[in-house]
Amino acid sequence: MADAFGAASAARVAVLVSLNAQIAELERALGEHFDRHPDAEILRSLPGLGPVLGARVLGEFGDDPNRFSDARGRKAYAGTAPITKASGRSLVVLARVARNRRLADACERWAFCSLTQSAGGRRYYDALRARGKTHSQATRQLANRWVGILHACLERHQPYREEVAWPDRAQVLRAAA
Repeated sequence: MADAFGAASAARVAVLVSLNAQIAELERALGEHFDRHPDAEILRSLPGLGPVLGARVLGEFGDDPNRFSDARGRKAYAGTAPITKASGRSLVVLARVARNRRLADACERWAFCSLTQSAGGRRYYDALRARGKTHSQATRQLANRWVGILHACLERHQPYREEVAWPDRAQVLRAAA
C-alpha cells in the first residue's frame, strides 16, 4: 500500500515538474511577442505590469489607438469607473456590473501589484483605506486611476513617470477625497 502511494506521489511530482517547465516556456514566448509590440515599452514602464499582466491588459484593451477617445471611455470599458446612483437623500456609489470582466480582473490585479512598486499608488491606496474604504473598493479605485494614467501615457507616447503621475502627497490625498 505504501509503495502504491509513493509511486502515485512520484507520478504527480513528475507531472507538476513538466507543467512548470511548460508554463515557463509559455511565459518566455509571451514575453518575446509582447516586447515586439510598439506600446510594450510604455506598458512595461507602469508599476505592477510585467510581461504576462501587461500582455493581458493590452490584449483586452486592444491596440487600436483610436478605440477610446478619452480616459473616461477606457475606464468605463475596463469596469473600473464607478456608477453613482442618487435618489432624493441617498447617494450610492457602486461597482460597474456591465464590463469586460477579464479586463476588470486584470486591472485590479495590476493595482494590487503596484502597491509595492509605486510610492504614489501606495499613498493613494492608504488614503482610501484611512477614509474607510474596503480593500476591494480601494483597489478598484486605484485601478481606475491606473487606467487613466495608462491612457495618458499611450496618448502621449511616453513611458510612465512617477513624479508626473503622483506629483505630491497633498494632491494624492485630495484625489482620494
